[in-house]
Amino acid sequence: MTGRIAFQGEPGAYSHQACRQARPEMEAIPCRTFEDVIELVRAGEADLAMLPVENSTYGRVADIHTLLPGSGLRIVDESFVRVHINLLTVRGTPIEQVERAMSHTVLLGQCRTFLRSHDIRPVTGADTAGSARLVAEQGDPALAALASELAGEIYGLDVVARHIEDQSNNTTRFLVMAREADWTRRGPGKMVTTFTFRVRNIPAALYKALGGFATNGINMTKLESYMVGGSFTATEFYADIEGHPEDGNVALALDELRFFTSQSEILGVYPADPGRG
Repeated sequence: MTGRIAFQGEPGAYSHQACRQARPEMEAIPCRTFEDVIELVRAGEADLAMLPVENSTYGRVADIHTLLPGSGLRIVDESFVRVHINLLTVRGTPIEQVERAMSHTVLLGQCRTFLRSHDIRPVTGADTAGSARLVAEQGDPALAALASELAGEIYGLDVVARHIEDQSNNTTRFLVMAREADWTRRGPGKMVTTFTFRVRNIPAALYKALGGFATNGINMTKLESYMVGGSFTATEFYADIEGHPEDGNVALALDELRFFTSQSEILGVYPADPGRG
């Protein structure tokens, strides 16, 4: 065991915040890309990967669902992080001196009301934590960053305005992934099973494949599709259900699923995070 958890982005990114929230005892390791995160865990240089999969405002994170099935990793936990956006400035700078705010374009779009009301011009940066680092390096009082409080802590910036996002419920869901699956029942609440599948080329295949979940009273909380290998005819589905594969009704539904699919794979079994609501 290395005691390390890998994430994509710069120190202070929201993925870094997710690591601190879900695994505060572990050392968080920044990586350039999602592929780098996965490879670090596969190579044994980190025990866990923290990967964002969807945001309540902007939907699923591009590329993640296509990376997961071939990653060789398994989901062992989930974490929901409330995305609070803060205005970070060079130490001692009052908000009245701020003329420009830099961040990822997605975050800039989430703070339009605040920026307009303070006559602050948005400036597109590569990412949130990287923008905070750049503001600290440049030392220009007129330039601020929109990022997490963690980024302000890491780069020595003042938080002059907290929670300035337009959407009061903006949340990102992360998956914690490891080299080995853990099918044990953990925690006091519900278990979640995540799997992918491809339907057979028969009429109403998707309807038939999913019928077992309805007839067995299983709550399917997510179902998404994406093309495989750039083909318009090959489609893979990604699904979350409430329950454990060893539950009688879940086992029956999964058996029925396999009958109508050309392939299926369980990506993980893990406790439901309270952030699911």
